[in-house]
Amino acid sequence: MALKRIIPCLDVRDGRTVKGVQFSGMRDAGDPVELATRYAREGADELVLLDISAGAENRVARCELVERVAAALDIPFTVGGGVRSLEDAVAVLESGADKVAVNSAALRDPSLLGRIAARYGQQCVVLAVDARVDQTGSRNVYAAGASTPTNWSLERWVMQAEQEGAGEILYTAIDRDGTRSGFDLEGLQAVRLATNLPVIASGGAGTLQHFADALSLGQADAVLAASLFHFAEVSIQELRQFLRNQNIRTR
Repeated sequence: MALKRIIPCLDVRDGRTVKGVQFSGMRDAGDPVELATRYAREGADELVLLDISAGAENRVARCELVERVAAALDIPFTVGGGVRSLEDAVAVLESGADKVAVNSAALRDPSLLGRIAARYGQQCVVLAVDARVDQTGSRNVYAAGASTPTNWSLERWVMQAEQEGAGEILYTAIDRDGTRSGFDLEGLQAVRLATNLPVIASGGAGTLQHFADALSLGQADAVLAASLFHFAEVSIQELRQFLRNQNIRTR
């Protein structure tokens, strides 16, 4: 069985790490370089940085910040935000990221995933998926920072993305984001049934047990969280020991 991963996430706006609830109401959480350094020192398995204002500002994630964060890390580092083309992905990866996360642009043009994979390898391509449950109980995919619904169901989209060239799925349950009510276990199970790709659970972490549930019941390969780590409510070491006690092996 593959070892599970613990991944802190830096949502960055105007050069600062921020965190909100359901993609709104952001509050400051600190300097991204300082946080990245701390997480590397504490033993995080990977780090994700999402430039959350890049799409709305019609630009790619700030490469200068990517360079600074990459210089502070010795662990795999994924960057997303405003990646609309192969050229944008090149800029992010050449700035020091190990993987690039693509969301809205892939929904507009799924073949972008394959073009990035053809140049850098499928393992470098992370599909970021934001979805929420509709009135019928189905999970629908949203674009543009979880503000715009699409015609894709969660299951159909991850299946298509795998065929196009995605190498990993970062699934965020919009309704759970920042609520600390637990990960969307049913959604994670649906993604796991729809794809053979590694799945990162995002949105809803509030307790140590929530992480364990996502990795066991939800069958995720990795767990991602932000505010619990940023504000030192849970440490990487504490979580790793808790998972070990639950017989969940991490890297």
